[in-house]
Amino acid sequence: MIAVPETFVRNTVGREGQPGAAWLTELPGVVDELLERWECLPDGGVTHGGVGLIVPVLRRPQGTAAVLKVSYPHPGNVHAPDAFAVWGGQGAVLLYERDDDRFAMLLERARPQTLAQTGNEDSIIRVAGRLNRRLAVPAPPGLPRLRDRAGQWEEELLRDARELAHELPARVLDAALETVRELGPVQPDTVIHGDLHAGNILRADREPWLAVDPKGYAGDPAYDGGTLLKSRALAFLEADDLTKAVHRTLDGFANAAELDRERVRRWAQLHAVQAAFHGRRHGFRVARGGQRLDWIIQFADGLAELLT
Repeated sequence: MIAVPETFVRNTVGREGQPGAAWLTELPGVVDELLERWECLPDGGVTHGGVGLIVPVLRRPQGTAAVLKVSYPHPGNVHAPDAFAVWGGQGAVLLYERDDDRFAMLLERARPQTLAQTGNEDSIIRVAGRLNRRLAVPAPPGLPRLRDRAGQWEEELLRDARELAHELPARVLDAALETVRELGPVQPDTVIHGDLHAGNILRADREPWLAVDPKGYAGDPAYDGGTLLKSRALAFLEADDLTKAVHRTLDGFANAAELDRERVRRWAQLHAVQAAFHGRRHGFRVARGGQRLDWIIQFADGLAELLT
């Protein structure tokens, strides 16, 4: 029976409370059941992401390297296997098996190095943009449409602006609302990753880089430009010229993804405003309070204004 990493236990219980603790109690047995059903042998140390346990395995009888991933049951994890199935290994890891009731997948094994760890900003932007373009394929009927969330986004922005103490200029909030009202309801039926950042792109053998951990949405491919840009916050802080660094990211991603640069900018601005409000209401995974949280919120405010 596998040993669940203590950090994963602590994070899951801290985030989910008693339901998370109950799920963790059953997790080793679930893993053993899936290993037997899918004819796999453990092959290395157990690791984890934010919400999923990852067990390196070998598939019998071929001995193919794979990973078993079991995620905490959450609506945001429902459609990852659907996205993998549509992509069929084009730009993303292959899906070998799935158990939707268990929120479990058997996936192609990639290497542990992320695109973020390369430290080469131009390469990060270019690779992410090219993958974004490859993943933008026609969406099947079952995937959630981001256009259906436009009304909810507008309500949340207005509520946060009204209820939370903030210093965002009116023009910044107005720009985010315009994006929600103009771009939100008219998005194409295209598969998008939904959380495409350099930490979700892994070095691989079959291809140089492959995407992992999709949300599995149908929507505007430019939406993920905001996800990437938001994730480059630390790199922006090290830049001599923040404005130049942000615009270089927008230009590079739009060119590599073959997208309209203005649409990428508008989605990125919305992401930044949403992040600024989210931090005030909930904190972030890397900071739930204190000076670090205040600093991240201030940076999100500044990024939102710069992108307006």
